[in-house]
Amino acid sequence: SHIMSEYVRMTDTERDQIDQDAQVFMRTCADAIHQLRTEAHKGIQSAQVKEHRTAVLDFIEDYLKRVCKLYSEQRAIRVKRVIDKKRL
Repeated sequence: SHIMSEYVRMTDTERDQIDQDAQVFMRTCADAIHQLRTEAHKGIQSAQVKEHRTAVLDFIEDYLKRVCKLYSEQRAIRVKRVIDKKRL
C-alpha cells in the first residue's frame, strides 16, 4: 500500500505520447528488419548462411508481430475503458 500511495497516474496526454512513440518504434523495427532481409541476400554466400540468416530474420519478424499484437490488444482495452467512462 505504501508503493501505491506514491503511485502517480498517467495523464491521457502521456498515454497518447507513449502510444505514438510505440507505433513509431514498431514501424522503425519493421523497416529495419526489411532492410536487414534485403542486405542478407546480397553478395555470394553459402546456402547454409542464407538459410540461417533467413531463419533468424523470420524469428525476429515473428517476435515483432507478437509484440504488435499484444500492444494492439492493450490499446483496445484502453479505448474500451475510455468509451465506458464517457457512457457513465
